[in-house]
Amino acid sequence: MLILLSPAKTLDFSPSDRDLPATKPVLHREAKQLAAVAKKLSVRDVAKLMELSDTLADTAHGYLQDWKAKWDPRGAKQAVLAFRGDVYQGLDADTLSDTQLVKAQDQIRILSGLYGVLRPLDLIQPYRLEMGRRLANPRGKGIYAWWGDQVTDALKADLVDAKSPLVVNLASNEYAAVVRLKRLDAEVVTPTFKERKGDDYRIVSFFAKRARGAMARDLLRSRAVGRRAIEAFSADGYAYREGLSTPATPVFTRG
Repeated sequence: MLILLSPAKTLDFSPSDRDLPATKPVLHREAKQLAAVAKKLSVRDVAKLMELSDTLADTAHGYLQDWKAKWDPRGAKQAVLAFRGDVYQGLDADTLSDTQLVKAQDQIRILSGLYGVLRPLDLIQPYRLEMGRRLANPRGKGIYAWWGDQVTDALKADLVDAKSPLVVNLASNEYAAVVRLKRLDAEVVTPTFKERKGDDYRIVSFFAKRARGAMARDLLRSRAVGRRAIEAFSADGYAYREGLSTPATPVFTRG
């Protein structure tokens, strides 16, 4: 089973006292080249490209200027500990054991605008570069064009030894779009999380993001395998709704 997640805009690069392995991103060479393109942007360019306030643009620009091309553990942190957005509040990596995080290295892949794809223990530097941004580069007009088939190929390599490959797509639409899902030669399941609103159920972005992280956490800790493990998800009051689901899109509701 391979679990896909989005990254987060909120970051925490305070030192960690955990003695975890540290790995180099698989597509680091490509990330270096993309960072070199992004480094040429002015603060005003960054504000326009990412639709940011002056303050946030200044921070994002600083990240790009400080980003070092040479892979160096100093000033870097494992991705799963550095990302702090809603998804990662649901994942709550700080309370997973070292053994579980090492297991996550084989099961979780984080899609990234700058790095392409990350394993949880890959070291990253502070950055902000969303996948959907139209950053002109030698390969095209945006980040999707830069990555092309490379992210898909990296995921295919991760699945090559799986007997019954299963991909649990818990990434947002923006990030999942970088993957040619049909080319993975795997069963792809995209869970959906909905809240009761009156007589209906609707997706609420904030809650859905947390639920994606919580499901990733649940799958890491589960003894069940495959689709059974997915449908058994019940964290935070969610329940699988067979009548609302399809094989490719299991639906979980609460309220």
